[in-house]
Amino acid sequence: MKEDEIRPQNIFAEYLRLCEQDALTYFVDVPREEGLCPACGANGKFAFTKQGFDYACCPDCDTLYVNPRPLSEAFSRYYTESPSAKFWATTFYRETAEARREKLWKPKARMILEILERYTALDHAIIDVGGGYGLFAEEMGEISSNAITVIEPGPHLAQVCRDKSLRVIEKFLEQVGETDLPAGPRAFVSFELFEHLHAPDKFLACINQLMQPGDLFLFSTLSGTGVDIQVLWNDSNSISPPHHLNFLNPRSIKILLHRVGFESLEVTSPGKLDIDIMANNQDRIKDRFWRTFVSRASESEREQWQNLLASSGWSSHMMVTCRKPKNKRLVMEIS
Repeated sequence: MKEDEIRPQNIFAEYLRLCEQDALTYFVDVPREEGLCPACGANGKFAFTKQGFDYACCPDCDTLYVNPRPLSEAFSRYYTESPSAKFWATTFYRETAEARREKLWKPKARMILEILERYTALDHAIIDVGGGYGLFAEEMGEISSNAITVIEPGPHLAQVCRDKSLRVIEKFLEQVGETDLPAGPRAFVSFELFEHLHAPDKFLACINQLMQPGDLFLFSTLSGTGVDIQVLWNDSNSISPPHHLNFLNPRSIKILLHRVGFESLEVTSPGKLDIDIMANNQDRIKDRFWRTFVSRASESEREQWQNLLASSGWSSHMMVTCRKPKNKRLVMEIS
């Protein structure tokens, strides 16, 4: 898979341009609060500034995160009103939907089905948190008999899902109650949402409270120790405020899961794009080895390295499987 197949450069460049403008429009005068590492609670150290947002890196667990952080109300307004958010939800999705279906969502559905089978959860109802255009729900419905419910607070996207005959809960996660969800065992899923969260611990606590003992939670997010992010660092397009606030990693996500009361089952990095992303940004690479490698390596050599990154946990695409333990109370109260 190539980056341009799911993020055509002209469309993605326009999206990033709008993001940069919106960072000024919606956040320049917003009060900001200092915070600790969202994973382990240590004091982070300043790393760099990008588009008016300061990023810190935790010296204990290597989590990269925005600090100080604008108040959550500013993000609510941004996601509701901003040109970049509208562009992503309309133009970007419309232009890339079928390519992303083939390259991302069909393989993702097969991966989730394999994980459910591995943990004897093929009878679990699937709850897709932030289901967007419903592409994952559609593809999952093609290969499994699991009942699927989409939680999608955006009216436009919720209606898109209803038009596909999907069951939709049009609420924010914190507004969802037990009676909204199907009875019986459940597997909650969430994709490419975690890096956007203003308060990851509160999000996890909210999921935990909706789960029954033994229920699963499977989610994907960006790993800040993934090779393309480490090499490109502040020049990485993945580090794009105000969207991406949290870059945990395979080690630090386990710390956070434990703090909030989850049992971590597996953390993998099944990424396919790290090497291609670096190849597309050669002029931004400062490290001599990687600059030489991406400019000289053959397709076969690139593929070998990408497979190694994926299998060893050093890709920037991270997949997490965790469970609410049986006979164990939530070990952390989130105020």
